[in-house]
Amino acid sequence: MYRSFAEIRQALSEGKASVRAIVENYLAQVARQNGQLNAFLQTYDEEALTRAQQIDQKIDAGNAGRLAGMVVGLKDVICYQNHPLQAASKILTGFHSQFSATVVARLLAEDAIILGRQNCDEFAMGSSSENSAFGPVRNAADPSRVPGGSSGGSAVAVQAYMCTASLGTDTGGSVRQPASFCGLVGVKPTYGRLSRHGLLAYASSFDCIGTLTHTVEDAALLLEIMAGADQFDSTASTHPVSSYSIEVHKAPTPGKIAYIRETIESEGISPEVKTNILRVIEILRREGFKVEPVDFPLLPYVLPTYYILTTAEASTNLARYDGVRYGYRSPRATDLESMYKLTRSEAFGKEVQRRILLGTFVLSASYYDAYFTKAQRVRRLIMEQTQAILAQYDFILSPTSPTTAFKIGELSDNPLQMYLADIFSVQANVVGIPAVSIPCGTDATGLPIGVQIMAGLFEEAKMLAFARFLMEKCAN
Repeated sequence: MYRSFAEIRQALSEGKASVRAIVENYLAQVARQNGQLNAFLQTYDEEALTRAQQIDQKIDAGNAGRLAGMVVGLKDVICYQNHPLQAASKILTGFHSQFSATVVARLLAEDAIILGRQNCDEFAMGSSSENSAFGPVRNAADPSRVPGGSSGGSAVAVQAYMCTASLGTDTGGSVRQPASFCGLVGVKPTYGRLSRHGLLAYASSFDCIGTLTHTVEDAALLLEIMAGADQFDSTASTHPVSSYSIEVHKAPTPGKIAYIRETIESEGISPEVKTNILRVIEILRREGFKVEPVDFPLLPYVLPTYYILTTAEASTNLARYDGVRYGYRSPRATDLESMYKLTRSEAFGKEVQRRILLGTFVLSASYYDAYFTKAQRVRRLIMEQTQAILAQYDFILSPTSPTTAFKIGELSDNPLQMYLADIFSVQANVVGIPAVSIPCGTDATGLPIGVQIMAGLFEEAKMLAFARFLMEKCAN
């Protein structure tokens, strides 16, 4: 089993492995573990093996791409041409993508291999990967526990060595929280750094495609290859793409780091997570960094702002799934109105229905100004206050999640408690800044704990270099 792409490249260069053998090994891991963990919804065995053979020939000819040997899984909300796409939902039964997402096309152009599509919370709505039409994903560290959400299948596939890396999506922590629960590196880039073309939308002004890997170096390489302007996505930034794969190796200069006082003093944070983040702060201080607490009075408003705005956008985005053009259509429908009602009530899961209803409510004429407009104003205030901190400090440090992975079913009947699992991660999405979760220890039962680093807009290179440095220090 290879922990990093660097190990794969070394094995290939020394003739100790072939790309086909690497793919066969990953497929064997899927066959052995996926029945219990439920991370992959589907693997493309023959296609992946055929492509591996072609890439082996390109390696022999000396013209292989930068990702030759990289085996990638896709969260089931990212388009891959002529392959099924369902968003882990019954409502897209039978649908196949007509094109590949820009990020997928860029990976394929550098000879990555797509192994399959991965389970997740339906339409990326959830914090536990229990809201899938195909059943819950299980954490490989303890199958009785959740892997986090919504990119749980993507995280577990990497955690259990079923692929080298995964692409997930992060709307409010959906890459970073599973990374924390599964002991991985989870990167959410600046909004617009990666094209969203080919991504099924949940909340368009929050959604980001991100990476799940074992190492920061692998995340940096993937980000470098996928980032950049895209003619198919007007929200994709034209900001220059740095050489992340090179800059990640630069040693950070000891500077100033902030941690939000309320995140550590929160009543909801588990004692072991708190102890761990305090340990990380002490490590940084010993390394010469100035780490200081800062107050963030708007913290209690971040989560309500996030859920008001994302559910409103979800209500609009998911209106297209109605049984008319593609996907599931209720066989009990007798006219147009009943087809709409029955199709959506039968095929959308309870969490998706809950968020659509919430979003429709806050967009209704009577409540639009009271909720949606006010939340937009608060979002602006949160942006300004966060950017003011980042103007004085290099990074903002916090726990990724207030707890380690909880038991499957533990919070299923308490949506509010489930939403609180995102309390530390949503800020980066509300503001649009990059953030990364890295593993930094375990609790008494061996469950992983993650620490989150947030940086200024388009400061991925600086953030990743610091994350690699801190991850090494935490491991010692």
